[in-house]
Amino acid sequence: MDRKSPSPLLIIALTLSAGIAAWGIADPHGLGRLATAAVETQFSSRGWFIMLEVSGLLFVAIYLAFSRFGDIRLGTDTSEPEFSTPVWIAMLFAAGMGVGLLFYGTAEPLTHFELLQNYSDDAEAASHAMFVTYLNWGFHAWAIYGIVALVIAYFAYRQGRALLLSAPLLAALGEARWVKALGWVFDLLSIVAIAVGLAGSMAMGVFQIQTGVAGLIGVEQPDSLTLPIFGALCIAFIIPLRRDLGDGMALLSNAAMLIAVGLMIYLLIFGPTSYVMDDIVSGFGRYLFGVLPAGFSTAGFFDQKIVNWFHSWTLNYMIWWLAWSPFVGIFIARISRGRTIREFLIGVIVTPSLFSILWFGIFGGLGFFDTLRQDGTLAAVNAENLDATTFALLEKFPLDGLTRTATVLAAFLFVVTSVVSAGFTLAMIGAGGDENPSPRIRTIWGGILGALGLAMILVGDIGLVRSIIALSAIAFVFIVPVLVICLFKSLTKEENA
Repeated sequence: MDRKSPSPLLIIALTLSAGIAAWGIADPHGLGRLATAAVETQFSSRGWFIMLEVSGLLFVAIYLAFSRFGDIRLGTDTSEPEFSTPVWIAMLFAAGMGVGLLFYGTAEPLTHFELLQNYSDDAEAASHAMFVTYLNWGFHAWAIYGIVALVIAYFAYRQGRALLLSAPLLAALGEARWVKALGWVFDLLSIVAIAVGLAGSMAMGVFQIQTGVAGLIGVEQPDSLTLPIFGALCIAFIIPLRRDLGDGMALLSNAAMLIAVGLMIYLLIFGPTSYVMDDIVSGFGRYLFGVLPAGFSTAGFFDQKIVNWFHSWTLNYMIWWLAWSPFVGIFIARISRGRTIREFLIGVIVTPSLFSILWFGIFGGLGFFDTLRQDGTLAAVNAENLDATTFALLEKFPLDGLTRTATVLAAFLFVVTSVVSAGFTLAMIGAGGDENPSPRIRTIWGGILGALGLAMILVGDIGLVRSIIALSAIAFVFIVPVLVICLFKSLTKEENA
């Protein structure tokens, strides 16, 4: 059969993704309610297993980084890294940066604080709110990405396999029919998780962009801008999907990252610098010495409000990272050929985690400075509309028109580059690992991602959107341990050879 002809995997994946999009457009709230009920059932019965697994992945990463396997290269023994270390680290930042940080930078710590202040004094509630935010975005998240990326990179570059989740199974367990069938299911589920997860981030980006644009041009109803902004995004990502994925998209991604970093530095310098740095230093210390025990927390002995909060945030985040792990894992694997396992894991897990801590320390610290030392307007805005919190923060600083415009632009660029990269990745997986899938298939995936994004937008509730993403990724709770077993099996075999 012609290599370029549509495979059964591609046809089924396209059909399934299009079906989810159609359902979401026809009955968005029905899809959201179903996802919420299904995810809550899973969290109530298996929340302990999810936390045990993600903590286990962090321990696996620590072990591999400092074990005898740490010197193994992701490639031949003589392979050299394709990118210099500074460029590689910058690309890791690009992978970790996204509209989520812009959206939740101030909003998430303040949301945690709103609940936690009912259980302790304000200072302790603020401190714990920052700790939970670091927990959700730090070492555990990047351990998920790092281990999945390591598995993909090891089998692709050390053993010459495709950049697919099925590759570890075939390499470690053989070519038996049941192994091929299981690998096929892994690839299919990875496609669905990537597509739905990306669509959720697209919706989040649209919500924030429309709020920012409405404030800039004086529109009182941001919802009136939803379809125009969504249409502009679709045009922006369909055009590059028709072309090769080259330096142009990397330039856009780096531009978005530089804008975000510039915003962070600007706020640190022109804000209450000493207060924010105190917050970062003390918060980092608390996180560093509490992160491993916290990874085993399940909130089982607390009241239902705390349990619901834990399910809606920490558990939901861990599932979200699992949903994105094939996409981010493939990206990280592709830029990491030639690095040792030790260098890879330290770079992938530690560097982006420290950046996330710095980011939330600045944005969250400024939110708490306003809440605890000033008039508390940010907390009031946050309780009303998460989309507006970042812009409300920027309005408190000079040149707010410029900084709000920059934030809108960065969010737009992050969404566009994410959709384009995801479109290429989905087409590549559907084509059996072909690193240059046809423009037609890439464009079709772009259309389906747009339809899924529209479905998420119509749901209209970030909580429901996150539940839909979590539902698409539940299977990865069971897939990732299998990948880890395949990795250890092959590492041991290589050592004994």
